[in-house]
Amino acid sequence: MMLSSFRYGEKTYEYTVQLRSRRKKSIAIHVLPDGSIEVNAPMNTLPQEITLLVHQRAGWIVRHVEQAQQRHSRILPREYTSGETHLYLGDSYALKVVPADVDCVTASHGFFMVQCSDAAPEHVKRLLNAWYKQHAQEVFAHRLSLVVEDFAWLDSAPPMAIRAMRKQWGSCSSRGRIHINRHLVKAPVECLDYVLAHELCHLQEYNHSKRFYALLDRHHPGWRAIKSKLDEMADMFLNE
Repeated sequence: MMLSSFRYGEKTYEYTVQLRSRRKKSIAIHVLPDGSIEVNAPMNTLPQEITLLVHQRAGWIVRHVEQAQQRHSRILPREYTSGETHLYLGDSYALKVVPADVDCVTASHGFFMVQCSDAAPEHVKRLLNAWYKQHAQEVFAHRLSLVVEDFAWLDSAPPMAIRAMRKQWGSCSSRGRIHINRHLVKAPVECLDYVLAHELCHLQEYNHSKRFYALLDRHHPGWRAIKSKLDEMADMFLNE
């Protein structure tokens, strides 16, 4: 990974460059939910090619960085106390922390009930994150089994791992393993399905070329509106 920068107006913007497998045929620029800038490029890309593309798209990059920073500024840190709102599959749940001898987390009727022997915020956070992790494994596996049915050229669902990621919703390795951000368990199911479809398309087109987007259009029409919604709410889902 390399660090570089460009100047736009009176400000200097830093970005990281990730050189990936030669299977990637094009340079991709991403403004991540936290406002950071990442450039993905094939292994044999010349530095001047990356610099040229970044300067050509500087206005687009800066606009999206500012939008991400504005969204981020509106998000308050979690306190993990009763009354705070948490998300699950796009729905809001009010947190109730209740003293108990045995730790237990349940979600129903618009409430996250956290019964615990220790009401310290860090302990409540660990319990809630463990609940999210368990349900992410179940929900993601189920949704993948449904989404993959629309991919006739796949014999079966690929192996999937769930990760805590701050900068990506998903990724696909050169070996055909997909990784999904565990925070997506907080998002509406349509957002999860879009990310799954996106990564499945990478099994045929390991890039972000026109062919890749044509494939995504065919398998998941309407994905652009869903991606926009996901990006706009990213800070809410990643907040913990």
